[in-house]
Amino acid sequence: MLTLSQTQLQRIKVIEKLVEGHVRVAQAGEWLNLSRRQVQRLKQRYSEDGDEWVYHGNRGRRPANRLAEQVRQQVVALAQGKYAGFNDSHLQEKLSQEEKLVLSRPSVRRILRQAGLASPQKRRPPRYRSRRERREQEGAMLQTDGSRHDWLEGRGPYLTLLAFLDDATSRAPVALFQEEPEDAAGYLRLLRRQVEEVGIPFSVYRDQHGIFQRNDQHWSVAEQLQGRQFPTQVGRALEELGITSIPARSAPAKGRIERLWRTWQDRLRSELRLAGAATLEQANAVLQRFLVQFNQKFARPARKAQTAYRKLDPRLDLDYILSLRYERTVNRDHTVAALPGRWVQLPPLPGKRGYAGKKVEVCQQPNGDLRIYLDRRLLHVEPAPPGTPPVRAQGRRRTSSPRKRKPIRIYTYGGRSTRAVRL
Repeated sequence: MLTLSQTQLQRIKVIEKLVEGHVRVAQAGEWLNLSRRQVQRLKQRYSEDGDEWVYHGNRGRRPANRLAEQVRQQVVALAQGKYAGFNDSHLQEKLSQEEKLVLSRPSVRRILRQAGLASPQKRRPPRYRSRRERREQEGAMLQTDGSRHDWLEGRGPYLTLLAFLDDATSRAPVALFQEEPEDAAGYLRLLRRQVEEVGIPFSVYRDQHGIFQRNDQHWSVAEQLQGRQFPTQVGRALEELGITSIPARSAPAKGRIERLWRTWQDRLRSELRLAGAATLEQANAVLQRFLVQFNQKFARPARKAQTAYRKLDPRLDLDYILSLRYERTVNRDHTVAALPGRWVQLPPLPGKRGYAGKKVEVCQQPNGDLRIYLDRRLLHVEPAPPGTPPVRAQGRRRTSSPRKRKPIRIYTYGGRSTRAVRL
């Protein structure tokens, strides 16, 4: 039984009308998108006894360029024997170079698949993904990311733009420029501005950068006892503010903020050019004006009018929470090595009481000031010296890792060991 396609059924209908005299050749050619000559040929082949005339004349014939059966069998034999395990492209190259069988890769692939030989390369099937629905309330989720770009187009330094984007409304509540690449200090500055000016969001959607989460396999003794790795500086600040940190499992998952960068690299860069911004301070001033215009144009109302933002509790010490925090031991003279190259003399407790050997927390503020706490009680504030470089997080100390000891070589004399020396 022959199956007709919709195009062939259309041809039969039009040619029937042409034979019966209901349409002219030119009109039939226009309907079928054929020339007058082709329509005349179809009319001559038309038969009332059946529909075989509508099929192409080569239907059922062996293609003239079909590979010989001997060649197909040879390719299959080589793929199963001499070149077993070769992928399709590699096999095609070997057939051309070594066996003098010049075939295209699609031909080799077709021969192997028809013979039931699968590719040795195991490819995972594409995963099903669906579009994530927006959150219903403003402040329920903020997406965050950074964009390192030539925002000033050569008029000034390269800048990094850090921003929050509300998932429910596409509104950018806060953003800032900095000269340094993405770092913990920059995100702490951004988070402080968000908390003070807008409110505390319910959750933050971010990538799996080492700023937000630990990606190493090192576990200290304290972490093993606790059952989890200690968080990063930003991760710890989010925990103390009660903000849920949600990692994105793929780049497309952060599609909304990625599209934000594409829009801002067009519009914001043009605004910076128009204002002639050439310094970090000028760029941040233009950015604040741009945020108002952007939110007025692109923000959309949330599905629910209630906001999910929490008001800032005045009892929270943001200087303590939103800082780069390090644990240090107080020396006998009540000094502490706060940071590399910065020693701080600590004052006495009430009643001239000392606390040498105690553990204190050194909290480095985004502006470089140092605030030192003992049991969450502020002991001392050390202003940053003039010309302090940008604040950067210090690397983690791995004091609990066992030090690799050098092998021991035993020297013997007369069958008796004399001394042992470490290499």
